[in-house]
Amino acid sequence: MSTVTTRKSAKHSLALPNILTYSRIVAVPIVVGCMYAQSIGGGPLWLRWVALALFIAAGVTDFLDGYYARMWDQQSAFGRMLDPIADKLLVASCLLMLAADETIRGWSLWAAIVILCREILVSGLREYLAALHVRVPVSQLAKWKTTVQLVAIGFLIAGEAGEVILPQTILIGIVLLWISALLTLYTGWDYFRAGVHHLAEEE
Repeated sequence: MSTVTTRKSAKHSLALPNILTYSRIVAVPIVVGCMYAQSIGGGPLWLRWVALALFIAAGVTDFLDGYYARMWDQQSAFGRMLDPIADKLLVASCLLMLAADETIRGWSLWAAIVILCREILVSGLREYLAALHVRVPVSQLAKWKTTVQLVAIGFLIAGEAGEVILPQTILIGIVLLWISALLTLYTGWDYFRAGVHHLAEEE
């Protein structure tokens, strides 16, 4: 690798959009730690508000990193690789913690399972399609799915602390989680169909 290429890669990795993505990854253990300390460690309810505030901040960076990357023409292969990884780490970690503290339980666990399985499926398909130099653009419905999913997890993170201010906070979160799971199935099918289409062409 040439010195020019190395410097260019370093410049892209330290661009603001990527720094925002790094912050989202850093937020993951802190959010999960606050949830664990409150629900399993028997800590005070205000820890849920700290977790929620950090989760919301992380969700905002998900919007801002893409916005600034486009506005300042700082889009890069590194950023495109790192951004979905950060998203999946945040969502998967929170869902697993919510299942562990039984905020999500019973039949609602299936909604979380559908979401997690879809993320794994899409990651695999993206890797396969990237090897074929094929990009599947994110649909508007997929963006809505992500929004509903993040709002649902936000309500569930608030949990018992949220119930003090807004009764049925957890129920609202569960309903939104199921809506997100249904949208997840539909958008996941789009990715799967694209993958099968290109696989058939390769054969």
